[in-house]
Amino acid sequence: MWFDELGEVYEMFRGSFPLSFLLFVPLVIMVSPVGAAQDFTVYRMQHYDLHGSPHGCRNAIVNVEARLIDASVYTRRCVISRLRQLTISKFKDIQAQNAGGLLILIPSGPLEKEDKKYLLELEEELLLEETNMPVYFTYDTPEVSAIYEDIKTSQSVDTASSALSALMGSVSANGFQMVMNGPQAKVLSDFPITNILGKLSGYGIEEQLPTITIVTHYDSFGIAPGLATGADSNGSGVVALLEIARIFSKLYSNSRTHAKYNILFLLSGGGKFNYQGTKKWIDENIEISESSLLSDVKFVLCLDTLGSGSSLNMHVSKPPKEGSDGDIIFNYLKESASKFSSNTTVDMVHKKINLAEDILAWEHERFSIRRLPAYTLSHLNTHKNPLRTSIVDTRASIDVSVLVRNIKIIAESLARYIFNLTQHSDLQLFQNSLRVDESLVESNFDMLTASSRAAQVLDKNHVLLSTLEVYLSHYVKDVQRSIVKAEKRDPDFVFYDGAQYTMHAYK
Repeated sequence: MWFDELGEVYEMFRGSFPLSFLLFVPLVIMVSPVGAAQDFTVYRMQHYDLHGSPHGCRNAIVNVEARLIDASVYTRRCVISRLRQLTISKFKDIQAQNAGGLLILIPSGPLEKEDKKYLLELEEELLLEETNMPVYFTYDTPEVSAIYEDIKTSQSVDTASSALSALMGSVSANGFQMVMNGPQAKVLSDFPITNILGKLSGYGIEEQLPTITIVTHYDSFGIAPGLATGADSNGSGVVALLEIARIFSKLYSNSRTHAKYNILFLLSGGGKFNYQGTKKWIDENIEISESSLLSDVKFVLCLDTLGSGSSLNMHVSKPPKEGSDGDIIFNYLKESASKFSSNTTVDMVHKKINLAEDILAWEHERFSIRRLPAYTLSHLNTHKNPLRTSIVDTRASIDVSVLVRNIKIIAESLARYIFNLTQHSDLQLFQNSLRVDESLVESNFDMLTASSRAAQVLDKNHVLLSTLEVYLSHYVKDVQRSIVKAEKRDPDFVFYDGAQYTMHAYK
């Protein structure tokens, strides 16, 4: 055994302390066994190009020694930081010193209110940064925390008060080499963004009937795509569209309640990347004058962030004129809200489209640009709310009863418009078999937020897309997919692979 050999070496030097001691300790260190690798899952920072501009983290490979964020030197080190230790100025300092990587530890389990606030603010600032330094996130599990504490002990040797203290500390300290090997992140060429479309045909000659279009984007976004479950933004919008499709299919299956309106449902992809799916779908349909799905649209209603709060805001690019379709549906929303909840307010928020911005504020603006009447319903009063692009937006932040209430308000308002129920303000349509099913809403919501829905992880064969397509097919007809791909010469968007990896910590 190597312990016996060390004993013999010690006897050789025993009579010449302290010189023998100085020789002996390094020998102990050199012959000490290397610990096995400890593996854990990490999630890489966003990496994409939009309209020719690069965003996020441009590198993936890490193979350097670990240091904590309170070290004095970061050059060629993998810096490990707990969430509340990292600031944007510290991030820039780490980057300026050419660190070999940055690993950010997020508290495991439900985040405290202050941690949520801190992470939201940090995400907002980091999303503005472009860096060649590999940046990863992981949860601060007991295993990861043990590695952190070992590195902390090792790092204390660097600041020991004497050479002897440093030497003694080096015997018991554990250093770590952080390794994330494999190929460099590469472009996902010809990556498809998928739209899913279905419709309920009105009573009569379909081509001669007016159409109402209900739209919601299904993808999520956050500083780390692998952690972006997008509960409120926009899982809540997807669940609302699916439930509205279900209950209106019951109305349309009965000859007495089969309205003379077509209802079109669009689950759009690439919403977090300037609504690329919606843009392409409009471009494909707007030019076809006779058979276009958009040839006789009364209005487009976009659903976004409906899972919390006590308000419902109708965002518009241009205030609708009195008596117009937009004005009528807004008033129906106010009436329905007062009926279902005494403390729910409905307001109109006007914001002009700013074409100078890289990303449009709301999905309805894609339609408004093409002079189609369109509005977005959201409990948020501004598109700048950072929750719309955050990994903090999780299932735990959603009140299903609030989402159910908002679905009731929207469904009731649409029905009043379609059936022209101006004189029947006290009538409640969606009761009994037509009620909004809270258990089904909750089940769909759990399904949508079980894993990441970031656009770059949802290829055309992803199980979520198949699930949404099959679910919609149960209630509406002519369900189909349309695929969006970026132009090869001048792409609007470019995605890169590598959202989730396994990192190895060698002791």
